[in-house]
Amino acid sequence: MRFRVERDVLADAVTWTARTLPTRPPAPVLAGVRIEASSEGTLSLSTFDYEVSARSEIPADVSESGTVLVSGRLLAEISRALPNKPVDVSVDGSKVVVTCGASRFTLLTMPVEDYPALPAMPELSGTVSGDEFTHAVAQVGVAASRDDTLPLLTGVRMEIEGENITLLATDRYRLALREMTWTPASPSISQVALVRARTLNDVAKALGSSGKVNMGLSTGAGVDLIGFEAGGRHTTSQLVDGDYPPVRRLFPDESPIRAVVATSPLIEAAKRVALVAERNTPIRLSFSEGQVVLDAGQGDDAQASEALEASLDGEDISVAFNPQFLLDGLGAMGTDFVRLGFTHPNKPVEFVGQESLEGEPSTGYRYLLVPIRFAS
Repeated sequence: MRFRVERDVLADAVTWTARTLPTRPPAPVLAGVRIEASSEGTLSLSTFDYEVSARSEIPADVSESGTVLVSGRLLAEISRALPNKPVDVSVDGSKVVVTCGASRFTLLTMPVEDYPALPAMPELSGTVSGDEFTHAVAQVGVAASRDDTLPLLTGVRMEIEGENITLLATDRYRLALREMTWTPASPSISQVALVRARTLNDVAKALGSSGKVNMGLSTGAGVDLIGFEAGGRHTTSQLVDGDYPPVRRLFPDESPIRAVVATSPLIEAAKRVALVAERNTPIRLSFSEGQVVLDAGQGDDAQASEALEASLDGEDISVAFNPQFLLDGLGAMGTDFVRLGFTHPNKPVEFVGQESLEGEPSTGYRYLLVPIRFAS
């Protein structure tokens, strides 16, 4: 095998493909990246850990086709460190030689015949706008659990009905919902899938800038594989198995108390007040007519408070939140104003965006946050 490729093209492709490599692979070959050089002038790089696969195709000047398997992380580090010149790669016995300008590296090959076959991309289910997909996944992903002992909650539930997609995620303390539209391959499509939040975030960040993202779901006894493709990059992932809790019903039908605050000032004030919030202690928000007061800290500890303008519809109310959970939700709004809907000081609070102080709330994104009980 022998080929020449541009340094930046190689570095981007290897870095993206190797990002899913397991830290502790169950088999040594799973730490490798498979490189296949085609005489048609295409270089294919792929990784697979039996759950998530990644494949990237890039143009290259191939003088001798072939396939080889080398350490993915090492190749990624080398390719990023190379000078900005064309890169020549060739196989010399059991080694791969990488030459770029005056730099020369040799890497040991792994037994490519032991490498598992990558799963095929599922049949196209539809196409979604890359920018909207990236934004939607970021909004919902903040609420997914990081606790691997609760695998169901580390996923994002994707509900597809015709032209509509709903994304849902929760870690038991907050719940995020985002609705969006896409272009389905079949107008009658109806599917539900639970996708690993970590994988979905990686895919959205990597493929979202490509304009359009093609998505496919495999069907059979049930949906078990999801695939994404854009800009010559392909990713597949096994779905999380299990029944997701019926979280949608947690959103209140109505909120008798509503407050509206400018989003950016609220974020900045919360960040300042949170500086004195010790670990696992909340920020308290006290709403009254015309203002909201944020405060944290008590007793002999450091304390902070700040008042902001706010409109209030209903009786005065005070709630306390985990500072980071509050900031996560506010940061995901993407609107100039945020409306908080209350049913009771100890009941979950619904956050929705508004473009203006008196405008109608957006229903595209909803964030539900459980308050922390505090002593009066």
